[in-house]
Amino acid sequence: MYKKKKDKNKILLFILIPVLVIILLFMSLNKNRYVSSVESILKDTTTFIQKVLLIPSTKPFNKEKNKDQSESYIIQKNVNESLEKEIQDLKAQLELNKTITEYTPENATILSRNKSYWFNTITIDKGKKDGIKNEMAVITKYGLIGKIEKVSNHSSEVKLITTEDINFKVSISIKTNNTDNFAILNGYDKETGLIKATGIDKTTAVNVGDEVLTSGLGSMFPQGIYIGTVEKIESDKYNLSKTIYIKTYQNFNDIHYVTVLKEKK
Repeated sequence: MYKKKKDKNKILLFILIPVLVIILLFMSLNKNRYVSSVESILKDTTTFIQKVLLIPSTKPFNKEKNKDQSESYIIQKNVNESLEKEIQDLKAQLELNKTITEYTPENATILSRNKSYWFNTITIDKGKKDGIKNEMAVITKYGLIGKIEKVSNHSSEVKLITTEDINFKVSISIKTNNTDNFAILNGYDKETGLIKATGIDKTTAVNVGDEVLTSGLGSMFPQGIYIGTVEKIESDKYNLSKTIYIKTYQNFNDIHYVTVLKEKK
């Protein structure tokens, strides 16, 4: 009787998850709005379920008597290697935190990504309860990756700098011979993996290899967050302005941990 009830609960759980996802999908179609209390509850419920499903099993690999020991060893070895990589990522993240003095770092784990909009947004496991607010900068050990866009109690949505949203712009500073040249980050080339920046006058001296940082203008992001280096420079067809392409050292296909920068109170 207990086993039947347990199986029924599992079936209900697997029915509930897709329903919640579909509801959230329809509610998130309008991106330029605040998160409602109903959507916040749904997001938090989904976050809780995701966390439960992500808890690693503690059952031993060799529970079955006739299980091949060599196969079990390979499985365990792969698991250990995966855990070791996660530990190294976390260590690198903590090392990054030592360089941040004006902001309080809040480390977070990636919960999910929309496969249809892979380079647009990610969802993290920190929200209002952790002091997360809209517009906060989100970084990794390689530099800026995006900003907080939507916040619920226990999770948040991060808009990436690789987004297709043409309204997402970041003021940047290009360091050329100890001189700051300002531009706007607003585009991504999926084929080359380069970030695009515009708004540079044709007379401005910019070189391949120049370092690119956030400028701090517009108060969206702190000044001096690393983004990448200039990889390519192009002039427009009228030779009136330049477009630069920036190489970042973040693999946007492989993000597991991030840090949100919270202003100190």
